[in-house]
Amino acid sequence: MGERYDCTECQESLYGHKYILKEEKPYCIKCYETLFSNTCEVCQKLISCTSKDLSYKDCHWHGDCFLCNKCSRSLVDRPFATKNEMLMCIECYSNEYSAKCHACLKNIMPGSKKMEHKGNSWHESCFTCNRCQQPIGTRSFVQKDANNYCLPCYEKQFALQCVHCKKPITTGGVNYHDQPWHKECFVCIGCKQQLAGQRFTSRDDFAYCLDCFCNLFAKKCAYCTTPISGLGGSKYISFEQRQWHNDCFNCKRCCVSLVGRGFLTCKDDILCPDCGKDI
Repeated sequence: MGERYDCTECQESLYGHKYILKEEKPYCIKCYETLFSNTCEVCQKLISCTSKDLSYKDCHWHGDCFLCNKCSRSLVDRPFATKNEMLMCIECYSNEYSAKCHACLKNIMPGSKKMEHKGNSWHESCFTCNRCQQPIGTRSFVQKDANNYCLPCYEKQFALQCVHCKKPITTGGVNYHDQPWHKECFVCIGCKQQLAGQRFTSRDDFAYCLDCFCNLFAKKCAYCTTPISGLGGSKYISFEQRQWHNDCFNCKRCCVSLVGRGFLTCKDDILCPDCGKDI
């Protein structure tokens, strides 16, 4: 007699019966299905060896049970999507959950690329510049009056032009004499220092920083010879074509301040009345 060939689990003879090998061990059909077959997610029955076992994320279905949860159409060999563990065909999923394109108002299908901005969504091909109609993609853009513009088109159509360099002002310009300037173009006519955010003054329609204006146009103090700006309400003394800073208007001999007091002159010097007695 030949050797016995039995089921690994129930020990029943497999001669004349169908069996399945698993890891080189033979099992009768009944034992194999009990030990290894998966349970269908829908009908909760075992998926027999003779049935098609469809699986997704560790879940299994009979072929006849693998259906769209909304329209009940078979999903075998068709694309599908899931929501809250429910299977749906692409059409049902899109109608139920997909965003609608802000431009064409059609569903943006799962898996297709979409562009999003401030709560709105677009197909990639629908997300275009309102002026040149070219796709914007991942390039920088500006939204104005609910329309999107690529930067070159926005600058051509809306941006102010700097009165100095004639180029568009896209960020942080300066308005001076009702004319737009780039910050880097609005500079002192003398030293070329940027004036945005700084104190400055003008003469003959030219802008000057305070230092350049004082050096070019301000009167000089008769005592310290530095400019007297007279700007911002600063006070100074003027007498016979000469000017002094308030702090410089002192008696030549005793250095007492002569602001608001009587004084005498001796050639180019100014003296308090007490020191002037000895002249």
